[in-house]
Amino acid sequence: MSGVDPEFLSLPLESLRSAALERARTLGCSDAELRVERIRSQMVALRDAKVETTVDDVELGMGLRVVHDGVIGFASTVELHPDAAGQLAEQATALARAVSAAVNRRVELAPEPPYGDVQWVSDYEIDPTTVALSDKVVPLETWSAQLLCSEGVDHVTATVLAVSEDKQYADLAGTVATQRRVRVHPQLEILSVDEHTGGFETMRTIAPPVARGWEYLEGRGGWNAEAELAELPELLAAKVVAPSVEAGSYDLIIDPTNLWLTIHESVGHATELDRALGYEAAYAGTSFATIDGLGSLRYGSDIMNVTGDRVTPNGLATVGYDDEGVAAQEFDIVREGLLVGYQLDRRMAAENGLGRSNGCAFADSPLHVPIQRMANVSLRPASGEGPTTEELISSTDLGIYIVGDKSWSIDMQRHNFQFTGQRFFLIEKGRIKGQVKDVAYQARTTDFWGSLDALGGTSTYRLGGAFNCGKGQPGQVAPVSHGCPSARFSQVNVLNTRAEAGR
Repeated sequence: MSGVDPEFLSLPLESLRSAALERARTLGCSDAELRVERIRSQMVALRDAKVETTVDDVELGMGLRVVHDGVIGFASTVELHPDAAGQLAEQATALARAVSAAVNRRVELAPEPPYGDVQWVSDYEIDPTTVALSDKVVPLETWSAQLLCSEGVDHVTATVLAVSEDKQYADLAGTVATQRRVRVHPQLEILSVDEHTGGFETMRTIAPPVARGWEYLEGRGGWNAEAELAELPELLAAKVVAPSVEAGSYDLIIDPTNLWLTIHESVGHATELDRALGYEAAYAGTSFATIDGLGSLRYGSDIMNVTGDRVTPNGLATVGYDDEGVAAQEFDIVREGLLVGYQLDRRMAAENGLGRSNGCAFADSPLHVPIQRMANVSLRPASGEGPTTEELISSTDLGIYIVGDKSWSIDMQRHNFQFTGQRFFLIEKGRIKGQVKDVAYQARTTDFWGSLDALGGTSTYRLGGAFNCGKGQPGQVAPVSHGCPSARFSQVNVLNTRAEAGR
């Protein structure tokens, strides 16, 4: 099993799943799913080229979800021996029985065929969690020192996050899926302080987190660190002296490095079916995209096509099988501007008569129950080669080109939002005139996507994403990517954040 850690495979996986699943069957469970997982998470942080924080954490355990008499029960443990696995079945079944009287709707899970003994490993060369701490520090230290030598750079922060996950999923239907995935995210930020006013400006890298290995930091995998870092001081210097934006309506050309986050918040979360049905409400709200609008809600213009998937190469949410044993797939969410699908787990699919799950069940720990989580949710580019970003700019009379993500806010129904960014370039008569600052764009979700009037071609398409998408109570985090091209939005409201803050 190339790529799966031999140390993980040396665990008593067969005896654990046999003990847990056979006991669940004996107790009358109609469904049972055991996950044995090891998750290693690392973080290295430097400030001004000196190590500030390091973290190296390993979580190892197993969790069992059962369905007994139409009620879900869950139990977990860090003890990895057959007796503990059998006890999990008893505990999870006892929980299902205990809450049965309070359940007014019995659970059904959408059918999924068994896949037998299968394996899946993400695409990487070097497991980033096996790279020595000193070898992680050296590039961050070197890059930080180079940036500190640049005029106008007062401070530098540098971080790298690395995660490896080994998991075996097994269920009563006969699927035994052993999987491994890794991910890494490097980031550097520079800061300039005005010694007279105490004001400051920042500029950071826009290299996204990816499901790749340490080779990403070595220049294999799409990130040219030296080239991006060489540009940062000049970009920051221009931002420091840039004029404050004049509030008003502008055409926006939004780079994938910024647009991914707008997709995440206004489309990704809004089309999770549990949220649209009101099951997810207390943590971060429900959704305006309620199920009565499926097939009819005008989400955006007719060039808006959004898909969800668990198959995108190097996507952070890409897996072989989800935490309910559903095989990875791609599916439509918005087609020609209309809402045509949701992200589903097996329960949501069955409960609402929507057929098969599209593989959106995930738990961030062996000790947590799987919940419905976001897939890679992506805006498709224009067909064929399509326009370049430069061509989108050249056809814009008055606009702002936005690069890189920063702060954001959105209401509890994913309907009204505000986003900022890293870099803002004023466009006049098809030409970049220079940077402006203090920019935020604000809109209602359907108005914003309805104003989408041009898409870049495949050459502009990029993946963005995050390690830490939050959901649920108790809270869980999940990694997710979002692909998109450069895109133009007509006459979007732009705020001056300095003025809005009363400064």
